This record gives sequence, structure tokens and C-alpha cells, in this order.
Amino acid sequence: MPRTKAGQTGLVALFRLFKTAVTGSEKEFTTGSINRAIFLLAVPMILEMLMESLFAVVDIYFVSHLGVEAVTAVGLTESILNVVYTVAMGLGVAATAIIARRIGEKNQREAARAAVQSLYIGLALAGVVTLTGLFFSKDLLLLMGASEQIVEYGDVYTKTLLNSSVVIILLFSINGIFRGAGDAALAMKSLWLANGLNIVLCPILINGWGVIPAYGLKGAAIATFIGRGAGVVFQLYHLTKGHDLIRITKEDLALAGKVIVSILQMAAGATGQMLIATASWIFMVRIIANFGPDAVAGYTIAIRVLIFTLLPAWGMANAASALVGQNLGAGRPERAEASGWKTAFYNMIFLGIMAILFWIGAPLILSWFTDQEVVIAYGVQCLRYVSTGYLFYAYGMVMIQSFNGAGDTKTPLLINLVVSWLWQMPLSWFLAEVCKLGPQGVFIGIAISESTSALVAILLFRRGTWKQVKI
Repeated sequence: MPRTKAGQTGLVALFRLFKTAVTGSEKEFTTGSINRAIFLLAVPMILEMLMESLFAVVDIYFVSHLGVEAVTAVGLTESILNVVYTVAMGLGVAATAIIARRIGEKNQREAARAAVQSLYIGLALAGVVTLTGLFFSKDLLLLMGASEQIVEYGDVYTKTLLNSSVVIILLFSINGIFRGAGDAALAMKSLWLANGLNIVLCPILINGWGVIPAYGLKGAAIATFIGRGAGVVFQLYHLTKGHDLIRITKEDLALAGKVIVSILQMAAGATGQMLIATASWIFMVRIIANFGPDAVAGYTIAIRVLIFTLLPAWGMANAASALVGQNLGAGRPERAEASGWKTAFYNMIFLGIMAILFWIGAPLILSWFTDQEVVIAYGVQCLRYVSTGYLFYAYGMVMIQSFNGAGDTKTPLLINLVVSWLWQMPLSWFLAEVCKLGPQGVFIGIAISESTSALVAILLFRRGTWKQVKI
């Protein structure tokens, strides 16, 4: 009986801690138990990313029922949109770093001013992307290797999403603000609202319902715009009217040149590191496109499934980013380092389990999305080979985000430049084209190069020079 009571007490305590994490009622992470701090930040960030990954899987599930052409159009468009997501996440990384540092220093007023400057930058970037979508959407699809038929079919989807860039950029950059403040629960709620609404609207707008006509592929894009737009409205309310650590007032609206320059410098490094990786992934799609639409469709579905596990893992890595930034701001570099190592270990356990599940269940998982055997075969190869490197990825992504949280965005930039462009791209091309392995060579190249990147990040994190960065 004592053991039973002890077990019940432990479950009650765990539930209470989970409730604290989800509600965001505790925001002090520079003192006390590091494990507790990781849990309180990681849980809402993982749930936030789980919703993002669930949306990706649900979206491709409904789109896949429109046929291979629709999936191919989405796959090519997603590769283009990765640039937009990259810009948004790069800005979010910079916002997280500078705001976490100010919050660690207990300077909430400067944190709010920095938040405003990041919003100004986001709006300017969104304007550029929108203009690009208005005039060059078809050219971008052609550049990605789409046939004339795919361009005509998918252009409306591509144009709609590019023209919705303002809500995409603001959603991710504002969540970076919340994460930097340690308010991971609010970031989670924003994305849950955005993607929850998206998931509900997606089948309705694609297939029609009652008086609502069937928009087909365009419906998926409209659902994304409405859902993410609602999320941004929710975020802006809490930034201006809420009672959170970050609250913007009229006094914070003035342009602050030095802060903008600081944010842009960090955002440039963060965006650069992700753009390099994105360019590499676009190159991967371009290689796979040479082997036909079935290969692209299989790859697209498999990547969405992989994202379902990688995004929650990135959620845990984001927790490390906030912890590193806040603890450096509080003058606790040893605690910042310990936070990185402990978070990486927990991430490794999670992704290790996922890798085993993918190797065992890949055929069944792919069969949920399509009944075409060739597409399933390509998807199974992608799931199995790419997930082989999950144990390395787990550590690598936490180390990268720890650098970013410290404001050191240059180190990950250099890692991505060398590994992605000088290693991943030529290796994947060599295996696919010269060794005649086809798409399988691309999948193997991804696993090898991403594992290499993780090992390099671990070695550089051990050096500890990131602790000296001033922002």
C-alpha cells in the first residue's frame, strides 16, 4: 500500500506540474531545478510543435485525396514556402535571444521595445514576399521543375500562400517573442488556435460543405490563411492588452535603430543558417523530381510524417534556447550550459523511440495517405533512411538552438554552410545520379550529412565560446 500511495502522489505531482506548464503560471527559470525548468518550458513548446506537425500531416492527408498532381504541387510549393518559414523563424530566433536576455536581466521595458522592433522588421519582410507571390508564383514553380500542367493546376495554391505571408511571418516571429519571455504556454495557445482552425477548415474548403463550395487545392491555402490569421489576432491582443511579461504600450512604438540593427544581425545569422539548409532541401527535391512525380509524392508524404516528430523535438530544443538566453542574462553561464546538455539527452530518448517506430511501421504509415504502391515504396525508403540519424539529430538541434539562444547565430550559420552545401548537396547528388541509387541515394545523403552536422555542433558547444556573446 505505501508504494501505491507513493505512486499516486507522484502522479498527482506530475499532473500538477503539467498543469503549471500548460497554463504558464510559472515564468522564473533562472533559479531552482533545471529539470523542472526544462519540463515547464518544453511541455508547451512540444505541444505547440505537435499541433504544427499534426496540421502538416492532416493537410497532406486531405490534399492527397485530390491526386498525385495535387500532392506534387503542394510538395513543390512547400519547398518554396520554406524560404518564407525560414525568414519568419529566423526573426523569431533573434526575438527569442534578445528578449530572453532582457528578461534574464529583469528589464521588461526593454524587452517590450525589442518586441516592437521585431514586428516592424516582420511587416517589411512580409511586403517583399507578397509582391513576389503576386508577380512570380508561376516562375517559381517552373524553377522547381514543375511541368506546365502542374504549374497551371498549382499556381493558385502557391500564389494564395505567398500572398498570406504576413500572417505566417507574424505568427512565428511573435511566438519567438513569447518564448524569449518564458511564456511558452501563450505561444502554444497561439499555434493551437491557428492550426486547430486550419484543420477544421481544410476538409470543408477543399471538399465543400453545405452552402460552402468545393475550392479544391485552393481551399487548403485559404484554410491556412484564415487559421494563421486568427492566431496572429490572438497574439496581438496579448501583446497589447494582456497581463503577461511582455506588454506593448504606446511608449514602445518609436523606432529604435540600435535595437533593429541588433535584431537584424542575429536574424541574419539565424535566417542565413536556415536558408542554407532550405536551399539544400530544395536541391534535394530538385534531384528527386528527376525521377518522376511518384518519387516527389512519396518524398512529400514522408517528409510530412517526419516533421510530425521533428517539430516536437524542435519544441524541446526551443526550450533550451530560452533557458540559455535567460540564464546568460541572469549571469549564470554554467546553468545555461547544463540546461543545453540535459535538454539534448531528453530529446535523444524521444527521437530514438520515434526512429524505431518508423523502421517498423513505415509501410503502414504510408498506406494511410495513399494506395499507390510506387509512392508508398519511395515514402518508406525516405522514412527509414532519414530517421536513421535521429539520435544525432536530437543532440544537434538542441546545440544549434542553444547557440541561437545565446545570440551566437554565426556558429550555426557556418556549420550549415559547410555541412549542407559542401557535404549534403554533392553527396546526395553523387549517390543518386553517379551511384545510380535514385531517390534512395538522396535519403541516405540526408541521414549522413545531418548526423555530421550534429557531431560538429556538439564539439563546438563544448568549447563554450558562446557564453561570451554580448547582445
